[in-house]
Amino acid sequence: MKVPRCKGTRDLLPQDMARFRQVEAKFRDCCLGWGYQEIRTPTLEYLHLFTSAGTLSPEHLGRVYSFLDWDGWSGERVALRPDGTIPAARLYVEKLGDMPIAKLFYVENMFAFEGTGAESRERWQCGIELVGGSKPDGDIEIISLAMEAILGLGIDCVEIRVAHAGLLKAFLERRGLSGEEEADVLDRIFSGDLEALGDIKGGDPGLERDVQLLFGTKGSTAAFVENLRSVLGQSPDLAPSLDELARIAAVLTDLGFDYQIDFTSGRGFEYYTGAMFQFRVSGKRIGGGGRYDDLTSLVGGPHVPASGFALFVGQIMDLLKIEEPITARVLVQTEDSDAECMKSCLVIARSMREAGYKAIIDHGAAEPGECQWIVTVLGKDRFRLVDQPTGKARELKSATKLLKALEGTG
Repeated sequence: MKVPRCKGTRDLLPQDMARFRQVEAKFRDCCLGWGYQEIRTPTLEYLHLFTSAGTLSPEHLGRVYSFLDWDGWSGERVALRPDGTIPAARLYVEKLGDMPIAKLFYVENMFAFEGTGAESRERWQCGIELVGGSKPDGDIEIISLAMEAILGLGIDCVEIRVAHAGLLKAFLERRGLSGEEEADVLDRIFSGDLEALGDIKGGDPGLERDVQLLFGTKGSTAAFVENLRSVLGQSPDLAPSLDELARIAAVLTDLGFDYQIDFTSGRGFEYYTGAMFQFRVSGKRIGGGGRYDDLTSLVGGPHVPASGFALFVGQIMDLLKIEEPITARVLVQTEDSDAECMKSCLVIARSMREAGYKAIIDHGAAEPGECQWIVTVLGKDRFRLVDQPTGKARELKSATKLLKALEGTG
């Protein structure tokens, strides 16, 4: 009886892992080049970390894998990490709170239940957290870093969708909603439920007009923000959000990025307070993030401005093609199966790997066509070298001569 993999999960085959490592390597190189440092948080966290003061929305909490750690260390309910930013905020508060600015990145897996059976119960993410960075310049920095990583992987036609949680929250606060009502409406809006807007219009023509304006129009220039400002009025509660949005739009325009201000793309977590953004290719989301200035205080620390993003490794992997060069691969085999010849195989293969070649031991199933050279061990310090493209063969009487011959044909 075969036991299948768990539904909603994904096996990564060798060709998948090649793409995974390509994404990871490019992301790490970009982060280190920008002065960010790598962290890794535990897979298990206390569930209270994600429920405290609404750090994670009820919709997302309903999909968390949690269980009672009654036979473990705490006796409390713990959860498989569903999000990367909240644990990073906890780490900052516990370990790095004395740093005025912390530039952190991670490559970690997240877990969330999906009732549809989609392959998304375990999701790998490449994430950035800029804790202490000024706004909106910090937002612009991490958007630029994300684009550098994506474009560096050879992915083009990337569109950035930009929204602002602060603008939406200002509308709701203006209507006198309680904190619980505001959180519920925001959760529904950010989850794509635009019908929630009807519940708060309350017959107010001004709010209805403002909501229709935000969710019914889109723009791709800083002038679009100024048009919003003129239509929405010069309200002091809206000005900070509009100012931030205008600056972000102006810099993205100067950088030549393809972007669109689109409030229907504002799907996210409860903790977003400012600019929110998504990265899309052919309409599919490959990453996103935003500003979360209140999060560190929600997990027990001081109020510190912060912004971050996550790139979705699985979606990005599907956009990549790996073509591994074969010119440095050597197939090592022997005409005899005795211990001395096997030892010679292993020794010469190690020497070739140290010289920078990929040396593959032939166990009878290797494909010679995948290799540039075939080295056959004929005996102690006796080798036959075949150059596959030309078919040229020669016999050599030492490992040193063999390596020099490889260099000469390479």
